[in-house]
Amino acid sequence: MLSMRTFAHAARRYPIVAATILVAVVGVVLWLSGETAGVRWLFSGFGLFVAGIEAVGMVRQLRRGSFGIDFLAITAIVATVLVGEYIATLIIVLMLSGGAALEDYAVSRAKRELDSLLKRAPQIAHRVRDGQGEVEDVPAGRVQVGDVILVRPAEIVPVDGDLVSETASFDESSLTGESLPVERGSGDPVLSGSINGTAAATVRATATASNSQYQQIIALVEEAAASKAPVVRLADRYAVPFTAVSLAIAGLAWFFSGDPARFAEVLVVATPCPLLISAPVAFMGGMSRAARNGIIVKGGGVLEKLARARTVVFDKTGTLTHGQPTIVAVRPEHPFTEREVLALAASAEQYSSHVLAASVIAAARDQGVELTSTEQAGEVAARGVVARFGEREVSVGKLSFIIDRAPDAAATPLDGGELAIYVAVDGKFAGSLVASDRLRDNAKATIAAFAARGVRDTVMLTGDARPTAEHIAGLVGITRVQSDCLPGDKVNAVKAISRRPVIMVGDGVNDAPVLAVADIGIAMGARGATAASESADVVILLDDLSRTARAVAIGQDTIRIALQSIWLGIILSLGLMVAAAFGFIPATAGALAQELVDLATILNALRAIGGRRDAARSAVAVPGRAAPSFARD
Repeated sequence: MLSMRTFAHAARRYPIVAATILVAVVGVVLWLSGETAGVRWLFSGFGLFVAGIEAVGMVRQLRRGSFGIDFLAITAIVATVLVGEYIATLIIVLMLSGGAALEDYAVSRAKRELDSLLKRAPQIAHRVRDGQGEVEDVPAGRVQVGDVILVRPAEIVPVDGDLVSETASFDESSLTGESLPVERGSGDPVLSGSINGTAAATVRATATASNSQYQQIIALVEEAAASKAPVVRLADRYAVPFTAVSLAIAGLAWFFSGDPARFAEVLVVATPCPLLISAPVAFMGGMSRAARNGIIVKGGGVLEKLARARTVVFDKTGTLTHGQPTIVAVRPEHPFTEREVLALAASAEQYSSHVLAASVIAAARDQGVELTSTEQAGEVAARGVVARFGEREVSVGKLSFIIDRAPDAAATPLDGGELAIYVAVDGKFAGSLVASDRLRDNAKATIAAFAARGVRDTVMLTGDARPTAEHIAGLVGITRVQSDCLPGDKVNAVKAISRRPVIMVGDGVNDAPVLAVADIGIAMGARGATAASESADVVILLDDLSRTARAVAIGQDTIRIALQSIWLGIILSLGLMVAAAFGFIPATAGALAQELVDLATILNALRAIGGRRDAARSAVAVPGRAAPSFARD
């Protein structure tokens, strides 16, 4: 039943292809029963019917100022009918409709709606009733400015607002690109779409849902996606000269020979099947090759743009970096050791709800440090935790929190993108732990791989502060940096780039609009937000930045093979046309010869699948994840 439903769906979507196959089956039945005349009338009549449909579409294209390969296809169908090559007629129809169906299938994958993005948008808000303290669930769209909203742990903030609670921690990485948690105090603004930490918080709405940051991002994505221009089919670029040359040769053959059949004989070998089918086959092969490499390409037109790309733009958090804070250094104060400070801090952080506590505990476990338990521990929200282990009192948290307990505590020097966690033991400063969003090991090699493929203009757009952005850009070799960007700023920055096509690489909700407006949007979809994947043209399924450069390599290889196939078909067809013009190739032999040309171009186009090429050559090696180093800086 499933296969029948699938076939029925395909038939409704591609009726000409389905009808052609059905006519072919009926023709075989008639031929086996000896009704050869019936086969001729069936194939010829069906071919003329399809030619009429294509002629209507061609006229509409001409009115829009576009000339494609359809004119030559229509002429070839009529010519084969006139010379009695009805089998060639049906083959041309199948090539014409099948090539269009292949291209349509590829393009349709690029037109998915933003259903997942809309589903992620907060639908329900927990509104606190005035003076009663009771909470009622209402649709997010009914929240009015001034309403107090309860946001439970790990929930998405439904509307923009100001924090009512004394303190709270929010994950704004999907909005601003900042991977480290953001601490907010009473009265501070809170953005819709950010994720609350481990403690409930109350927020007073300053905007309705439709006017909040998250909905504005959705609107940007929809607007940017709608503004993209359609891709011109690769084969159409050769349609006018090939059609003109074919008709000229056929006309001259008729003129000098005085035989109108010579005109049809030339056009039989001039069928545009190599143009109609070789490029779609190459594109499908390239898309298959990309999929094997963990790269989903949404259409053949995307591969063509990848091949011509000249500028690549990167988001920072989650793209050039891992997007997950990790402990990169432990800096003890005498007489404490690195291992001792890490053990004490991780033991105390077991009793903290702060999002960085998990990073400290994970670092201790990676180093094989044994943690100590206690029943005497308490947390000061958004500031730190105090725990007693035997006779030792251990405090872990912000510098201001530790200075109150250890006056000798001092700030530790930090590089861009780093954050320090301070530790005190029995009122004495014990040292600090440095957390950072670690740079991907292959980020620099990926930038070099882009340059090797001709994409030498590199840009970073990030919501981070300039020192952090410039520090990361310097490490990987990016030439231009724009920091402190909101989603709208990124969209404007990409629109202003002159060297095009432009590739944008990013992840998260905040990158969705700029991925949609770029010529080619590449989403790191292994852990990025669905919004980014839906609005992108290319989705990387593996958590491997090097696949972005490999996507360009696949695009360039695919277009090269597609062009080779097109030119192979054109050159062979021209040779056959000249021979037919001098009367050396009868119509029947010409039809058979043309099918050999078609076969040659299709086989060449299938090289785009490229299995051996991928096995022999890797654009950038996939690195193993290294354990963090705790060497003293």
